[in-house]
Amino acid sequence: MYAVIQTGGKQYRVSEGDIVRVELLDKEIKDAVVFDRVLLVDDNGNLKVGKPVLEGASVTGEVITHDRAKKVVIFKKKRTTTYQRTKGHRQGYTEVRIKGIQA
Repeated sequence: MYAVIQTGGKQYRVSEGDIVRVELLDKEIKDAVVFDRVLLVDDNGNLKVGKPVLEGASVTGEVITHDRAKKVVIFKKKRTTTYQRTKGHRQGYTEVRIKGIQA
């Protein structure tokens, strides 16, 4: 059984027991989190597709940790003008363990 959820402007395919990295959530570690924007649920071949979301469907999970991803380097350069700029960015994320899927 798996589901497709939407959170943080992105879509994730999840199953029970999966650990997914989603956009940073405002929850404490070991708090329960409920994803109610479920787009699709597949229960052993029984496919349910929402228009755009399934009514009454939800995915529950538990927050494992908050962390930041590897640094992305932004480098700009224009030749002959000695112009160059270097910036870095680290995106925050939350790791969530999926506990259950209700359809």
